[in-house]
Parts: sequence; structure tokens; C-alpha cells
Amino acid sequence: MMSNTLQTFIKCWTILAVLLLAGACDKTDENAYQPSLGQETQQVTEYVVGIHPLHNPQRLMEVYGPIVDYINSQIPEVRFKLEASRNYEEFEKKLYARHFAFAMPNPYQSVQAIKHGYRIFGKMGDDDDFRGIVLVRKDSGINEVTDLKGKAVSYPAATALAATMMPQYYFHTHGIDVNRDIENRYVGSQESSIMNVLRGHVAAGATWPVPWKIFVAQNPELASELIVKWQTETLPNNGWVVRNDIPQPLADKFAQLLFSLHESEQGRGMLARLPISRFEAASDETYRPVIDFLEKFSQSVRRIDY
Repeated sequence: MMSNTLQTFIKCWTILAVLLLAGACDKTDENAYQPSLGQETQQVTEYVVGIHPLHNPQRLMEVYGPIVDYINSQIPEVRFKLEASRNYEEFEKKLYARHFAFAMPNPYQSVQAIKHGYRIFGKMGDDDDFRGIVLVRKDSGINEVTDLKGKAVSYPAATALAATMMPQYYFHTHGIDVNRDIENRYVGSQESSIMNVLRGHVAAGATWPVPWKIFVAQNPELASELIVKWQTETLPNNGWVVRNDIPQPLADKFAQLLFSLHESEQGRGMLARLPISRFEAASDETYRPVIDFLEKFSQSVRRIDY
């Protein structure tokens, strides 16, 4: 039998152990609950930005990605996502389905976009660069436009304005029936049109000055095998459009950032990669000369929707 003293001692330690265990549980529970005041996840609205296939998707992301990143840094309350398209057909499908919030279509697509609930708010500068050019190999023996009869010519896409429609109109006014005298090959991109003539797959390849300048800078030896044989007149350069349900203050901020890029060293560096000198304000009316050309082209060369 335990003595009364020992029994009392055991009871005291038992009570103390229970109290300590209860305190530890209370402390554990306290540490387990950590309120995260002010850390609620906020939904950031995303706006898709589309650029028509001036280049292949990888190249397009390389040259336009920094501009979209810069705009994101200046308008942190929303997010702009740059999206490339594999070809003109894919881009147009997205544009006319109103997939893009902001987009830079070619002038033909810009005019078409108005019918799908967009408005033109800006454009590329340097209108002198918006013209078609026709490349041939230096050893091709082609001297006159009519030398193309019976031969193949490459273009990026049927709906490319500077690189397809304008050269085709030039051929039409220089003695070529585009629908009968030559084989028209729509090869998907500006780079592909250039490479088709370089490799001798076609007698001539149509493009426009911007991708040609980039190709010359990146591939000087290959470019030296080609020559710009003919060039067309000019039209207003590629447009910037915004969907008509985008808040006006946001559209204005986006536009101002684009139009002021040439005012800083950082911005001029981005523009030099395109390469253009600036973006500038424009409106639907800016593209009246484009509509006039499309009407003339549709009546004399081949039927298009405009």
C-alpha cells in the first residue's frame, strides 16, 4: 500500500501534466490558425492582343513581346497577352470573331474589322514602307513584268495587302492577267515568300519592305542573291484597332503608350526591332485610300470582300 504522501505527490504531478498538455494544445491550435487578412486573390482582367502574321510566330513574339510587356508594366491593373497566329486565315478568323481586344491588322483587315465591331485608333508610321515589292534572283534573266508569263509567283496570303494585292495590281497594270498568265502561290508568310524565290521554287516572290529589311539584316549572303525588281505605290500602313466594348480610358492608356514609344531610348530600341520609327494616331477615315484601292482591285483583278 502506498503512503498518503506518495499518493498526494502522484496526484499533484498528474494534475500538473494535464494542465501542461492542455496549454500545449491551446498553443498548437493558436499557431495553426493564421488569418491572412488582405491576401484574398484578385481576378485580373486579361486582354488578348493580336498582330497579323508579319513574321512567323516565333519572330513575331520576339519583336512585339517586349512592347506588350512594357504596356503591362505601365498598366498593372490589367494584363495584356500577346497572341501570334500561324497564318493569315487563322488571324482573320480570330479577328472577325472578336477574339482580340486590341489588334494590329493589315490595312485590308483593319477596314474589314470595322464591320465586326472594332474601331481604328492608330497605325504604324512610315507609310513610305507600306508598298509591295517583287523579288527575283539576280541570275533569273527576268527583266520585264511580262517575262513572268507562264511562271509561278509566291505571296504570303491572298488577303495580304502590300505583299499580295498591291503587287498583283501592279502586274495587272503592266500587261499580266493575274488569273491566267501566272501561277499564284500563297505560301503562308512573308519569310516563306522570300525563301520560295531564293530557292528557285518560283520565278518571283512578293513581300513588303519591313520583312525584307529584316531578312537582309539577318541573312546578308542569301539576300545578296536576290534583287528588288519592282515596287508598287504606297498606302496607309498597318492599323491598330480596338474592340468596341473595351473601356475608353483603358483604350486611351494603351494608345498613348504606343504613340509615345519613340520618345524614349527604351521605346526607340523596341521600335527598331520591328523596324519602324513610330506608331501614330489614326481613325477609320485614315483608311479611305485603302477602301478606294480595294474597290479598284476587286473590279479589275479579282473579286474580294471589302
